[in-house]
Amino acid sequence: MAENRASDYAEGTPCWVDAQLPDVEAGKRFYGGLFEWTFEDQPERPEWPAPASQPAPSPGTVRALLDGEPVASLAHKPDGRLPTVWTVSFATPDIGALCRRIVAAGGQLVSAPRPVGELGVTALVTDPEGAVFALWQPGDRPGFGRRHERGSFAWAELYTRDTEAANAFYGGLFHDALFGEGVEPDFGRALVSDVFPAEMPPHFLVHFAVEDPAATMAEVTRLGGRVQVPPFDTSYGTVAVVTDDQGASFALLSR
Repeated sequence: MAENRASDYAEGTPCWVDAQLPDVEAGKRFYGGLFEWTFEDQPERPEWPAPASQPAPSPGTVRALLDGEPVASLAHKPDGRLPTVWTVSFATPDIGALCRRIVAAGGQLVSAPRPVGELGVTALVTDPEGAVFALWQPGDRPGFGRRHERGSFAWAELYTRDTEAANAFYGGLFHDALFGEGVEPDFGRALVSDVFPAEMPPHFLVHFAVEDPAATMAEVTRLGGRVQVPPFDTSYGTVAVVTDDQGASFALLSR
């Protein structure tokens, strides 16, 4: 069932994900094969980080569809020095006010709010530890057309070196979405422990729903990706961490 309704996206709810890739056509082959996504040209998402002036539409951006409903974007990475990553966007009714609150709480503004046609307004920010995430103030597009089902967004996990500080920062920004009565958050925080490389920075890991992480891992490998962490149990399901064939990390989640 499609879930692209503005009422589903209270402030602080993950509402979109996009990948910055060196080769969008290769990304279409990989994710189309893995999740049965189809694609349509969508020159709508800005390049990250953005120039100071209002940008032209980013060339080569495509919108991924699952059974005809939007689930993600793949965008061309214009500079090889930029990371190949999946970025999660959090919903907000007032992106300017939220950006000011983020800076006041110790975060940083990477890319100032700017419109994406009639679809909405976006910005790129970091938390005080440097973990990067995006904001989305909806216009014509509230967010995902599908989520919480096979091949669509299921969870965002923040890997941080200070979970108490992360809870204070995000709890202050998104209290109702995280801790409100009766809510079921799509966003968790986990400690970057000694099992991770010392150079690993705090970051968000986007999770996609699958029926069997082990079986999907085999498909990831067949398509040219690799397994970073085999399946392990968490409080929110069974997770495996993988990368696509261009190096973007993401997770597979079974509940």
